[in-house]
Amino acid sequence: MVFITGCNGLVGSFIARQFLKEGHRVRALKRQNSNLQYLSDIQDQIEWVEGDVLDVTTLYEVLQACDQVVHSAAVVSFAANDKEMMYKVNVEGTANIVNICLELGINKLAFISSVAAIGRKKDSEVIDETSKWEDSKLNTYYAQTKHLAEMEVWRGHAEGLDTIIVNPSVVIGPSHWDRSSTQLFKYVWDEKKYYATGSLNYVDARDVAKVVFQLMAGEFNGERYILNAGNVQYKAFFEHIAKAFGKRPPHRKVTPLLAAIAWRVAWFQSLFTRQSPVITRETAYMSQKHFYYKNAKVVNALNFKFHTLEESINWASEKLLKKQDLSVSR
Repeated sequence: MVFITGCNGLVGSFIARQFLKEGHRVRALKRQNSNLQYLSDIQDQIEWVEGDVLDVTTLYEVLQACDQVVHSAAVVSFAANDKEMMYKVNVEGTANIVNICLELGINKLAFISSVAAIGRKKDSEVIDETSKWEDSKLNTYYAQTKHLAEMEVWRGHAEGLDTIIVNPSVVIGPSHWDRSSTQLFKYVWDEKKYYATGSLNYVDARDVAKVVFQLMAGEFNGERYILNAGNVQYKAFFEHIAKAFGKRPPHRKVTPLLAAIAWRVAWFQSLFTRQSPVITRETAYMSQKHFYYKNAKVVNALNFKFHTLEESINWASEKLLKKQDLSVSR
């Protein structure tokens, strides 16, 4: 049996699908109020356990019957007021998973990290698995917590736990309309005007799930793998989505000055709404940058072929339209 945390998230949900497809039993962790909308067709095939990664007692009990663990749960935020929770869930929660896996003799742990955890440096725009973390203003607080979480996984490996780490870039797939990368699709659906001058790296959710399963099933241990299908400028990325939706794409370029103004306005508005700002200083700054993450290691290890950007966007757009009950204007 495989135990999956973060199963109701975009990545975790597709990992669950992949393991079920391959004939494995799946036990998954969820909160009492978790939204399982995008798992409705397989919800009854999963053995659900209520709790979270900070609940050590529950984790210890539910992991005893499991052979493998996929740790996907994380808090992703770029808002300053989420820092404490991000650290607790991303770092302390991962430490809890690692410690219990060691104590119970779990066969293998897969940690779903992020390319952000590898770190970005000013004079290094091409990044692979050999890149070393350095403190830099190019690294968000979220990136710092994922890096520290990876340190917990490497500690577990040093203590005898079989582990693999995967570092996906921006994951494309149908998820909740206001969460994860799906917010980028909603941004285009709402016909927002502005696009950033930077670029993003992307990977299909189905590919992430397939890679994780293959790495868990094979004799892979003590390695990390970047999962990235390619790099595209935001303008072109939005244009692909707009075409799939029959919408007008963002057409006004965001200059560094405009980005600086935007995050300050969003911060000011958040004081009244008491909600995390849509744009933060970190996201505004990073949206102007260009980095590329190399995928040669996983391609060579598994002879893997990633979906193209067009395939991923068309698939995700079609699924989103059906789930949101939206019609496309052509």
